[in-house]
Amino acid sequence: MKETRKFGVKDQVGYVMGDMAGSFVNLYVDAFFLTFCTYVLGISTYFMGTLFLCARLWDAINDPIMGSFPDRWQIGKSGDKFKPYIKIFMIPLALSGLLCFADVSSLSTTMKHVWVCVAYVLYGMSYTGTSMPFGSMAAVVTNDPIERTKLSRARSIGGTIVGIGALSLVPQFVFDKAGNVIPSGFFKVAIVFGILSVLCYCGLMKFTEERVRQPKVEGQKFNYGKVLKSVLKNRPLIGVMVATVGSLIYITGNGQLGSYLYKEYYHAPQLLSAVSLLSLPIMILAFPLVPKLTAKFGKKNTILYSVGFNLVISTILLFVPIKSAVVFLIINTIATAGQTAFMMLIWALVTDCLDYHEYITGERNDGSLYSIYTFSRKIGSTIASTLASFVLGAVGYVSGVAAQTPAVAANIRTLCTSVPVVTCILELIGIGLIFNLTKEKSEEIYKALKDRRKNA
Repeated sequence: MKETRKFGVKDQVGYVMGDMAGSFVNLYVDAFFLTFCTYVLGISTYFMGTLFLCARLWDAINDPIMGSFPDRWQIGKSGDKFKPYIKIFMIPLALSGLLCFADVSSLSTTMKHVWVCVAYVLYGMSYTGTSMPFGSMAAVVTNDPIERTKLSRARSIGGTIVGIGALSLVPQFVFDKAGNVIPSGFFKVAIVFGILSVLCYCGLMKFTEERVRQPKVEGQKFNYGKVLKSVLKNRPLIGVMVATVGSLIYITGNGQLGSYLYKEYYHAPQLLSAVSLLSLPIMILAFPLVPKLTAKFGKKNTILYSVGFNLVISTILLFVPIKSAVVFLIINTIATAGQTAFMMLIWALVTDCLDYHEYITGERNDGSLYSIYTFSRKIGSTIASTLASFVLGAVGYVSGVAAQTPAVAANIRTLCTSVPVVTCILELIGIGLIFNLTKEKSEEIYKALKDRRKNA
């Protein structure tokens, strides 16, 4: 343990800012890049689906490699394992957002497509360079399970602040009162979000301490193949990865398709702002309630009860069309309370999986394991982005036209309301059937690791 101040509110504030930093770019690109490319640049949904698929295939190679860097090489003089890598990639991430939303509609068709591809791949690599070390930091900020749960809650707050606060304002800048897109609005938002992203990363560096140090053993070389094999024995991690695929299908798919649902089916794109704002009361209630439920039922059961509730309401919305945009908005917001609980607890489950790895192998490879876990997030995001683009085309959506036909609008409604159902089913399978760490087993692992470290 590094000699420094005790873990406290300052670390949690720093971790909130760290998640806000990545979310300013990540959530904006996930939610509006497809909308920008189809409406402003006139690029087909099929091309965008292919781009999302190919970019994620590249991530399959790129993510594990970049994620293992902190385990392979410690850079800088601070002794920190993860902060130096965040410093390297935070500026490119902010710049990649500007490139993604630059209005290059005046370029030739070929050059537009090339621009979009390069910008999106650069964004993906830059986000990997910041998100991997940031996520892994939770394991070295503290080794106390209760404090890690607080970090998990802090991380969920960061993304929620951006999603509810900043992202809810975006439609006001990119759509006019008639529901038409404002091309320049996308780029202006990207500039503001890029600056806020860098400032928040600076806050993370200042307020959060890396306390847990792993001494290097002379002659010991990092073996990535060994780490990959250990994942097959880490059943809890596999379960969390399956559930996370479902979660990212919701986050990315719902974010991308939301603008199409409210614009084409309800003819009220401005309501997108209310979608995020109405989530605020849910978050306020969940903040004190979820820790209490976790203390009583455990993290696993709290997630299962919440997601089960989400599944019931979402299934009703799928099979019972609601004509009123406001009524749909309210019921859908209530349903997503289950996802709020999931997102508040999932990061604590990830650190449990990292501890389980150390428990069964005797080694700690946080960066590499986290990169493998994050790959499941990319898989979920890829499935959502790719299928959203392809299925939009399959249901008859035509890029560049002012409005879609009523039949296409109805198909978009069915597509959008299917996403939460698929999400909940995958989450229940991952956490309910595969993840096997009970509250009692987790406490046993914490105690065993604590005794092992004392005797080391």
